[in-house]
This record gives sequence, C-alpha cells and structure tokens, in this order.
Amino acid sequence: MPDVSIIIVNWNTRDLLASCLDSITQTAGDLEVEIIVVDNASTDSSQAMVRERQPQVYLIENDRNVGFARANNRALATARGRYSLLLNSDTIVLPGTLETMVRFADLHPDAGIIGCKLLNRDGSLQESWASFPTLKSEILGQNVRKWQAVADTPNAYIVDWVGGACMLVRSVTVDEVGPLDEDFFMYSEETDWCYRVRQKDWLIYYLTSAGVVHLGGGSASRASAEQLLRLYESKIRFFHKHYDPTQAMLLRFGLVAANLSGLIRRALQCNEQEALSARWTLIRGLLRV
Repeated sequence: MPDVSIIIVNWNTRDLLASCLDSITQTAGDLEVEIIVVDNASTDSSQAMVRERQPQVYLIENDRNVGFARANNRALATARGRYSLLLNSDTIVLPGTLETMVRFADLHPDAGIIGCKLLNRDGSLQESWASFPTLKSEILGQNVRKWQAVADTPNAYIVDWVGGACMLVRSVTVDEVGPLDEDFFMYSEETDWCYRVRQKDWLIYYLTSAGVVHLGGGSASRASAEQLLRLYESKIRFFHKHYDPTQAMLLRFGLVAANLSGLIRRALQCNEQEALSARWTLIRGLLRV
C-alpha cells in the first residue's frame, strides 16, 4: 500500500502539468507514492506528454470534460494509498511538503483532511482556508476566518475548510464520508466535502509548515464569464444543500443584484463589439442564475 496516492486532474495544462509532476518526483523523499492523472479530454497533447515523460504515472483519459469532482472521484475509486492528495496541475510541490503532511496525518488520527500553504510565484501567501460561508460573507465577498491552534504542533490550525489545490484526505475518511459531490462541476466541492467531513466528527487541519507554489493560469482561467457563472451556481448549490431554502434564495438574488447593475452599465458604455458581446453573455448568465 503506498503512503499517498497523488491525484491530479488536468484539462489543457500540458506544460504546467509537466512541471507539477517533476516537482513531485523530486520532493517525494522516502515516501512511497503513486501518481494518478485524470485527463478531462485535453487537446494540447497532455496525454502524450504524460506517457512519454512520466511512464510510471497511471493515466485515466476521459472522453469529455466531466468536471473537477467527477474526475477526482474516478481516481479516488482506484487509489491504493493510505492517504490521497488532491493536487492542482498548476502547482509546484516544495521540498518536505509531502513528508510533512503525511507525518502530521500519521500523528493525528482525528485528521480527516489536511491543507497547506498556497504561495504565489513571489512567495506571497494565497488565501486557501476559511470558515464555512454565511449569507453575509458571500454577499459582501469577504471570507470569515476562524481557527483553533493545535497545542502540540505550533504550525497547525483547526479550520472549517481548505482549498482543493492541495488537499490530503485520509482514505478511511473517504470510505466513511463518501467522495466529492459530483453535482458540483467546479467550485465549492471542497467546501462541501469538508462540511460533510466535519459532520462525521473528523477535523480539518491547515499546516503552515508545508506548502506548494500555486502558479495560476490553469484550467479555470479560460472562459472567465462561464467560470464566474459556475462559481455562483456552486455557491447557491452549497446553500441549498446545507442551509435552509430561504438563505439559498437570498443568496441567489444577492449575487445577481451585486453584479448585474454594474455589468449592464459597463456593457452600455462599451464600444468594442467583442467586449460588449462577452458582457452581454455574462449578463444573460446572471439572469439565468
């Protein structure tokens, strides 16, 4: 049984994926790892790159883009490790990170999910954990951050949820809680997963002693208007699933009200036909929401 199964979902990020895979092999240390890449029907030769440069990687090829949750679940179903690490293709794993996360999990059997620091290229910190969303935090666009320090480990904190760019999950936790909810195509699936993990009395930890560089510029940077709509739809789905229907309804109208008036004003003032078309597309999408 490997120590950790590293799962990477890829969609047209060939060069970023190559760098990510290189960083894993260079920093795994004494851990026994298996690497699973799930490709969501890329058209940039990502699949050929994996086969040629990383033949030890188990490659799962989907015939269409099935989204983040479903792609990860395909890999989770075959993963053999004591832990599974969900890792974005646009990350670089820093030395010691994998060993630190696995060692912490071994020492803390109550840990269901563990996250780590996400860093920008210049070393500055990205937001990668928060408290569970509330109606106020979502409407205002301001994450609430409540944490509890861990007495025996100065660099560890108990939090509500951690981001899916680098997320270590215990295999027995997956067995008990279930995999990611595939109704979330993209966004909020990790928040939903952490919420369900906490409901089963597992803890979510955030480690500042481990980290990855999160480069950005990956799959989610494409078709920004569509990605924004998916973000809003996922937030509303989370509220419908875990909170009362009134809060979900208020969130729906709040998101539209917070964005629609400004978008209409900009669209009416826009003279560039291409930009005008893109904005009207987003306005129609917000109305759909």
